[in-house]
Amino acid sequence: MTETRDPRSRGFDFRVVNQAVIAEYRANGGRLEKTLSGSRLLLLTTVGERTGRPHTTPLGYVVDGHPAPGAPDAPPNALDVTRDGPHATPAGPHATPDSLNARPDGPDRDIPARRLVVYASNMAAAAHPQWYRNLLAHPKVTVELDADRFDAEASTAVGAERERLYAALVDGMPGLRTHQEQTTREIPVVVLAALR
Repeated sequence: MTETRDPRSRGFDFRVVNQAVIAEYRANGGRLEKTLSGSRLLLLTTVGERTGRPHTTPLGYVVDGHPAPGAPDAPPNALDVTRDGPHATPAGPHATPDSLNARPDGPDRDIPARRLVVYASNMAAAAHPQWYRNLLAHPKVTVELDADRFDAEASTAVGAERERLYAALVDGMPGLRTHQEQTTREIPVVVLAALR
C-alpha cells in the first residue's frame, strides 16, 4: 500500500505516491481501491516546458456540466458565464451547482463534449505546480478519465468563469477550500476542453 503520511511531512515524496496512483488507475480503468480509495481523479499528461517529455499527474476534477462550444447539443451561448450570477452554469440558470459536480456515468456520458476543471493548488505552495507551468508552455494535453483517453486544450479560467468554476471545485472537493487562504498567489483554475 502506498505511503499515507501527511504530504507536508519531511521526507514525503509525491512522485512515489503519484506513480503508485497512476499505475493503479491505468490497471483498473480509473478505479482506485489501494491508493486514494474512492477518489475521483483524472490523469493529466503535459509536455515538459523545457524537456519536451511527457509528464503525467493525477488530479481531482469536477465536470463543467454543459457541452463544450461546438459539441453536439451545445447551446450557442455555452461560454456565457457572466449572466445569471456566480453559480450559474454556462447555459444559464436552469442547472444547479450539483450539475457541475455530477460524474457523468451511464449511456448518456459524453466526456469529450464536456469541460473538465482542475485546480493548480500544489498543496497551497508558493509556486505553481510543474504540470501547470508545462501546460502554459504547451496547452495541448492528454486526459485519461476512467478508461477513456483523449487530447484536450488547457486554458486558465479568469474573471466570472474562474469564480463559478472555483465554487464548483470547492463544493466538489471541500478540502481545497483553505488552499487559497494559505498562499499569496492566485491558484489557477484550469479548464480542459476535449479536442475533436
